[in-house]
Formats: sequence, C-alpha cells, structure tokens
Amino acid sequence: MATLCWSQLAGWLQQRRATDNNGRWEADGEPVFKRRSQLKNKTKPESSIRLGLCCIFLEQPIRFRNTTVKAIRRMDRDAALDKLSGLCMTNAEALQASLQFCADNGIGCFRVNSQVLPLKTHAVCGYDVSVLPDGDEVVRRFKACGEFARTHDIRLCFHPDQFVVLNSPRPYVVERSIEELEHQAHVAEWIGADIVNIHGGGAYGDKRDALARFARNLNRLSDRVRRRLTVENDDTSYTPSDLLPLCRAENIPLVYDVHHHRCNQDDLLVADATAEAIVTWNREPMFHISSPIKGWTGPHPRRHHDFINLRDFPQCWNELTVTVEVEAKAKEVAVLKLIRQLSERWFVYILRCADGSLYTGIAKDVNQRLEQHNAGMASRYTRSRLPVTVIYREGSMPKGTALRRELAIKALSRKSKEALTD
Repeated sequence: MATLCWSQLAGWLQQRRATDNNGRWEADGEPVFKRRSQLKNKTKPESSIRLGLCCIFLEQPIRFRNTTVKAIRRMDRDAALDKLSGLCMTNAEALQASLQFCADNGIGCFRVNSQVLPLKTHAVCGYDVSVLPDGDEVVRRFKACGEFARTHDIRLCFHPDQFVVLNSPRPYVVERSIEELEHQAHVAEWIGADIVNIHGGGAYGDKRDALARFARNLNRLSDRVRRRLTVENDDTSYTPSDLLPLCRAENIPLVYDVHHHRCNQDDLLVADATAEAIVTWNREPMFHISSPIKGWTGPHPRRHHDFINLRDFPQCWNELTVTVEVEAKAKEVAVLKLIRQLSERWFVYILRCADGSLYTGIAKDVNQRLEQHNAGMASRYTRSRLPVTVIYREGSMPKGTALRRELAIKALSRKSKEALTD
C-alpha cells in the first residue's frame, strides 16, 4: 500500500471518532472507554500520545501480591478462601494506588496484572469471587477503581500470560485459554478496561491453518470478550502482515508492537504497518514500544532495555492520537522519562565555522547553544574553528525526530546543506 499522509490519517481518525459520541462498550450503563474530548474539567495534554505503564513498579512502594498453588493446597478450603480474599482486597488497594500515581504523573494508561485475582482460574485452586468472605467488597473496590480511571481519563487494559493460546491444536489448551479470557474480560468489565490483548499463538508448521483455527475459536467467546479482544504481532511467529487479514475479516484490532516488528520483519515499513493497524481500530489505537537491551547491533535484540531509546520511537507516531504502552524494565521510571523527552521541543541547526566548514547539531535553545559553542564548551569540532555563526535552524520537534533529522542533514552534501539556507 502507499504510505499514508499522517496529517490526513489523523484527521480521518478524529472525524471517525467524532461519530462515536457515546462510546461503544458499556458496563453498568457507562461507557467503558471515553474519548479524551468527552471528559470534563480536563486540561488538554501537551501531546496526543497517551503513554502506558505495564503492571508493576520499580521504585514506587506499590505492590501487587500473589500466592502459589503449593501454599493454597496446604490449607483447608475455608482458610484458603480467606487468604485469597485478603489478597484480592490488597490488590484492589494496589490498583487504586497505581491509578492515583498515574493520575498524579500524567500517565494515561495502566496495564492490570493478569493475576490481580490470584489463582482465580486454576484447575484445582480456582474459585468464584462470590464465595470469598469479602467477595462483595472485592467487587465494589475494583469497580471503584474503574470509576476513578474513567474520571481521570486513564485507560485500562489486560495482557493475558503466554499460556493463553487460542489457536492451539490441543482442545484442553483452548478450553483453558477461553476460561482465562472470560475471567479477565469479567474483571475488565468491573474496572472499565476496553482491551484484553493476546498474541496470535503458535504457527504449528502452518500459519494459515493455525490462524484459521484462531478464527474458528473466536465463535466460542462471549460478547464480553469479543468486544475487548485485540491481537498483537510477536517477535518470532506472526508479523503484522500475517495478522492483518485476520483482523480485517474478524473485526479484531491489531495492537502494533514496533519492537516485535523490527525483530520479526515483513514487507511493511513501520509507517505503513502503523497505518494499517490504525484502520483496524474503532476506538483509540494502542501500540507497544521497546528498545533492545544491547542495541540493534548487539546480541539478543528481542530482550527489552530498561528505557526507551528515542531513536526507536517512530516519527510517524508523533502526529497521532494513540495509546503507547512502554514495555521497559525500568517501569514507571522509564515511562516518566519518556513523557519528559516527548514533551521537550528541540531544534536542528547548522553552524558556519571560521574555516568555512559546516557543523550540524540539535538543541532546545539554539541561541544558548551558540554561546556554548563560541565559549569552546559545546563541541570538540567547533572548539578549534571559532567563531561560529548560525546559518540555519528548523523545529520545534520531539528529540527523537530532531536526532533523526540531524542524521539526515549530516548525510547531505555540502551543496545540499547550503541549499537549506537559501
């Protein structure tokens, strides 16, 4: 497909959302996920990108508790239910604290841990919330979390564990996967989460057959699951090109993971995969971003870094209204750093040095940077070629965009650089 014009695509998406004034999914009579423009008493964010935090914290004293099958099986049933009830209550409190942190720090999305109700669907230790000693209070607290999220425009989502495989050739695995999806969609309904995101599953030697099995098993899901189900490209089996036909045929949004796409490539460019993914959505799209732990030329590029390298953040995303979940090991520290970086505005500039050579750089304040250059404090190259003068500048833009533009200008011939100043 031809690369779409991002300003036109953003306008088309805005127009499309404008026709959906009431939201699509309802829980207890309220829209599960409202558009940002619907929320009252909210200041307009500096960026249209909603960044998401995944499940847990690195530095904040917010902890979700779990238990083991071994520990629960050692107890009699009443004691086990009492312990599980306490864990569920604690996790509801942790979710509330997580959402408060997100609201206080401008984080627009939170991924809820799949084990927020510990062992809920375990074959032996599983339980119905109604039999817990505090079952009604557990539900009430989770619904309160959902109301808080709606009030503060925080999107909530789930990403079931890797054992949820909807296209497995083993009936038992599919049955257990469906049970888990139904459970997570139920909790999603309590808290107003509009996404339960899974991977395509295994290829099993025949992708086409495996995806056909995936499609058939969709018919076994409740409407509650289907309204929230999304599928994500992975880093080994399914590329965006593999999943897009399924998404179009079955009306399943594609959660586009750009890191996975760079690891497991197809014929689509990042910009084109982004555009194709957006068209599968009937609400605000969700993407995933990560950076490789040792860089793209280092070993094990599939492994995630603590932080996001701005060069990995697709430039075409900057103009879109999207949710981007940050999959980085530094968790909230990484998200907050990326928020700061994306909100900063940078400029690209070209200097003419005393010897006539040209130097290209980036800065938040070009005039201040010029003073640093002429004081011999900015660059080894310009230090021996003073004084320098600014002959060209452009901006403002996010730092990642500025870095890419700097590299592009540096690759130009001198004649082309001079032409920019005309």
